[in-house]
Amino acid sequence: MKKIAVLTSGGDAPGMNAAVRSVVRTATALGLDVYGIDRGYAGLLADEINVLTNRDVGGIILRGGTILKTARCMEFFHEENQRKGAEILKKYEIDGLVVIGGDGSVQGAEILSKLGIPTVTIPGTIDNDMHGTDQTIGHDTAVNEVVNAVSRIRDTASAHDRAALIEVMGRFAGNIALDAGLACGAEYILVPEVPFSREKLAQSLLAQLEQGRTNSIIICAEGADDGRVLSDWLHERTNIDICTTVLGFVQRGGGPSAVDSILASELGAAAVKALLEGKTAALVGMHDGKVRILDYDAADQEEKIFRKDRYELAGILGATQEQDHI
Repeated sequence: MKKIAVLTSGGDAPGMNAAVRSVVRTATALGLDVYGIDRGYAGLLADEINVLTNRDVGGIILRGGTILKTARCMEFFHEENQRKGAEILKKYEIDGLVVIGGDGSVQGAEILSKLGIPTVTIPGTIDNDMHGTDQTIGHDTAVNEVVNAVSRIRDTASAHDRAALIEVMGRFAGNIALDAGLACGAEYILVPEVPFSREKLAQSLLAQLEQGRTNSIIICAEGADDGRVLSDWLHERTNIDICTTVLGFVQRGGGPSAVDSILASELGAAAVKALLEGKTAALVGMHDGKVRILDYDAADQEEKIFRKDRYELAGILGATQEQDHI
């Protein structure tokens, strides 16, 4: 193996640049040439491929976003475009490809592997919802952003005797809401994995008001309910003033936390070594605090378990004592 390439795909996540840097510098140290593919699979199809050197990745470890840029590319799921992508890589004599991204990125990498391009994938998504790994690059940073925002929102909600509802990302997985809610002491955490009753939530808020609490924090994953709609409904039902904040892309932006920077650096180096050792068509993730290389099929079959124990703990420490009550 003499040449490898790296791309970032799907939604950006803090720490992607740290992973790119690790891939480039590890590969260079091991005598490989490295190419960067701009804009993910879309850039691959457009032949946007350039040499990457150690100097190119200098100073990017704490930068948010991705210097390679990213894109969602539905066109890559057409068979003719898949073959085109593989042929372009072969034209550059690329011996292996490192993909950094989420579930859709894994699907693209698996397709290229079946077309004769050795690939490995580094999990990068703020949702931490990928099969085959305990951690994904960007999740810790997103959780910290939510916690910091809630801390500020709680101050002003308390000053005005208002409840506060904060909608966070998580259309299909509530890990950001759960982890941030537990970390910041939210009274209520709403996630798509656990159905809740609006009426029971309203009654619980009224009970809290009777006990003298006027500034409850509700963290709502976008997949659990529409934050603005829920806030309006709760106000009409309870007459409690509720300030609503939809955090949106602030959760993705900014430099990575130390945890994500270290994670990305470790996984980037491990990905290069996996390619050299012939451990391809695999996800390079984490399991029980250690790097684990798991082939795509095995990773896909490994269930991503929602931390119900953590959710129940948040309920005990929050306003409901047991969140199943709402």
